Amino acid sequence: MSTATISPGLRHKRRRERLRNLAFLSPWLIGVSVFFLYPLISTAYFSFMKYDGFTPPVWTGLRNWQYVFTDYPFFWPALRNTLWLVIVMVSLRVVFGLGIGLLITKVKTGAGFFRTAFYLPYLAPPVAATMAFAFLLNPGTGPVNSILGRLGLPQPGWFNDPAWSKPALTLLAIWGIGDLMVIFMASLLDVPLEQYEAASLDGAGAWQRFVHVTLPNISPIVLFAVVTGVIQTMQYYTQPLIAGKVASGVIGGSGQQFEPGYPDKSTLTLPQLVYNLGFQRFDTGGASVIALVLFGLAMVFTALLMRRGSGFLATND
Repeated sequence: MSTATISPGLRHKRRRERLRNLAFLSPWLIGVSVFFLYPLISTAYFSFMKYDGFTPPVWTGLRNWQYVFTDYPFFWPALRNTLWLVIVMVSLRVVFGLGIGLLITKVKTGAGFFRTAFYLPYLAPPVAATMAFAFLLNPGTGPVNSILGRLGLPQPGWFNDPAWSKPALTLLAIWGIGDLMVIFMASLLDVPLEQYEAASLDGAGAWQRFVHVTLPNISPIVLFAVVTGVIQTMQYYTQPLIAGKVASGVIGGSGQQFEPGYPDKSTLTLPQLVYNLGFQRFDTGGASVIALVLFGLAMVFTALLMRRGSGFLATND
């Protein structure tokens, strides 16, 4: 039917349907426009401006980008640390979360106690948990190194050693594994028992049952855990900042100056640079550049994971 032959009544009905659909979509459209599109466009705009938050912005072209990539000494160490944490921390959290979930689903008695014991650390406030870990791993007075010394084992410097600071943060992240444990437990309990029984009748061992039965059934949950873990780690700010402050002895007080990244820029992450440039040095342009780099990295990681994950899911359907 051509547009010319559509009756006025039918056009009015279609217009009402479009308006009704827009009304239903309006909460989402408003939320995306206000909390995503507007901040993203504003960040891209300010990345080409010299702006301190007080005076009107002045166009500077690519000067902010050149400064961040070539002259700002903290950018590349922060980028390397962030990528290290994304690759290592996310992988270990997923592996340990899945492993603990598997173990607890096999426990016959006391499963409720173990679920609670492993989930409680996740509820600890990030600042308090990081401070507690920093004191426990203190190389001079911490109980962890005291126990290692009595056992004749090496005593790392942990948060005071650039080689051990990121592994220490990874231990802290694994300690709070309760969120992934609960998600994996729920998915593991949904795996059909008939498939395990059929695999056992075919002579499959424990590892073969995990690879050919468990993993294909929970692969969407694994993909979800990895994608959300990457996004969260791209926003990793509080724990490395507090760990560096406690380890360096700068834990509070007015007038104290602290450059993030102690020791030797090993705990520096990109979100710390966004705060340092934007709210401490009032360099909104440089902070916007780093924020866009973070956004681009998160999009690239997510796109790659979703592409690989969709292929993996398709082969297991």
